[in-house]
Amino acid sequence: MASTGRTGPRFSANLGFLWSDLPLPDAIRAAARAGFDAVELHWPYDVPSGDVASALAETGLPCLGLNTSRGGPGDFGLAALPGREAEARDATRAALTYAADIGARHVHVMAGLTSGEKARATYLDHLNWASGAAQEAGLIILIEPINPGDAPGYFLSDPDEAARIVTEVGAPNLRIMFDCYHAQLTGGDLSRRISSLLPLIGHVQFASVPDRGPPDEGEVNYAHIFALLADLGWTIPLGAEYRPPGPTGDSLGWLRRAREAGL
Repeated sequence: MASTGRTGPRFSANLGFLWSDLPLPDAIRAAARAGFDAVELHWPYDVPSGDVASALAETGLPCLGLNTSRGGPGDFGLAALPGREAEARDATRAALTYAADIGARHVHVMAGLTSGEKARATYLDHLNWASGAAQEAGLIILIEPINPGDAPGYFLSDPDEAARIVTEVGAPNLRIMFDCYHAQLTGGDLSRRISSLLPLIGHVQFASVPDRGPPDEGEVNYAHIFALLADLGWTIPLGAEYRPPGPTGDSLGWLRRAREAGL
């Protein structure tokens, strides 16, 4: 069952990577047994939303959010692609409907592989529309800077540009998905960036750098990051979006140590 009464950051299992070998409802149950406080999804659309909602109700875990669809072959999102505005709106509508069906908190609107001023104008126009549509449903829209090594050509890679876009759109329910893994690979300086961007952040994710494995390895001191977020008053579960090197259960030593440290 979901953990309660805990101080400091809590943790969400990203089921796009964790327990990805299980059917999604069973992955939700596995996350609950492991002691996670929430789950989040990548692209759950092949699974009926009712099945997901039932597993969430059974375990008591909330679902934080999900992504809009990637689009067709070769796509990695649609929202910034000139000429595909209708497809992008359909994808966001579908994500908002699914999120509402399962009681999720947010939808990550994927920008796509593109660049240039026309793409930026297309993206801002979509985010203006998407924020309005989400507000009617009580949902938050997220945008995520993704490092160019993992997603060459992705429209949004810089957290500072994400902040400019959120500020320019000005919607109260448009926020940044701050993935520490991507941010470390595009400039680092995580403590300062988190502190300065916190008013514009809607969700935080993490994985080791450079291999995107469990957070107890690599070059980022996540004990410090978790403590910093607790000191800043962050209470939303932090998203464990890493690739387990083997069975997910064997990669959770970091979670046990975080609990033992009082996080």
